[in-house]
Amino acid sequence: MRKVIVSTYATLNGVIENPQDWSFDYFDEEAARFASDQLFAADALLLGRETYESFAEAWPARSDTFADRINSMEKYVVSTTLAEPLPWGPATLISQNVAEEVAKLKQQPGQDILIYGTGRLTHTLLQHGLLDEHHLWIIPVIWENGRRLFEGMDSYKLELVEAKILPSGTVILCHRPAKQA
Repeated sequence: MRKVIVSTYATLNGVIENPQDWSFDYFDEEAARFASDQLFAADALLLGRETYESFAEAWPARSDTFADRINSMEKYVVSTTLAEPLPWGPATLISQNVAEEVAKLKQQPGQDILIYGTGRLTHTLLQHGLLDEHHLWIIPVIWENGRRLFEGMDSYKLELVEAKILPSGTVILCHRPAKQA
C-alpha cells in the first residue's frame, strides 16, 4: 500500500505561509538531499488548490533534476473551485469524496504520494486516518505574519519516528499518527 506523506516548512513561531520568503537561507546540502530523497520516493503529488496554483506558476520555468521530477509527476488536485486542471504536467482533479478518492489512490500500486504544505487537505486526511507521515521542517526564523501550522485543526496524537538536525539549524521532525489504544 502506498503511503501519504505531508512535508511542511514552518518557522519557529508556526508560520507556514509563503516559505519562499523565509526558508531559502536555511536550505543547505543536507536539506537538498532530504528533499530529493523524499521527492524521488514518491510518484505522485496530492495538492490543495492554493499550493497547486502556486506550484504551477513556479515550477514549469525551472529545469534541473528536482524540477523535472515535480513537473513530470502525476498530480492529484483537491479543489471544489477549479473547473479543470491547469496546463502543468499530468493532473487529475478531485472535487468531491476526497477521503474516498485518496483511499483509492493509496490502494493503487506505486510509490509514496507526497503533499506539500499543511492545510485543509491534511486536516481531512488526518480525520479519515489516511495520513501516514508528516515531515515538519522547523526553520530557525521567526516570521511576523502568515497562516499558522495546524490552524483550526482538531486534536491529534502523533508519534516521533525520526528527528534530523541539519547544519543550517533546521530540524526535520518525522511523525506518524499515534496508534489508538
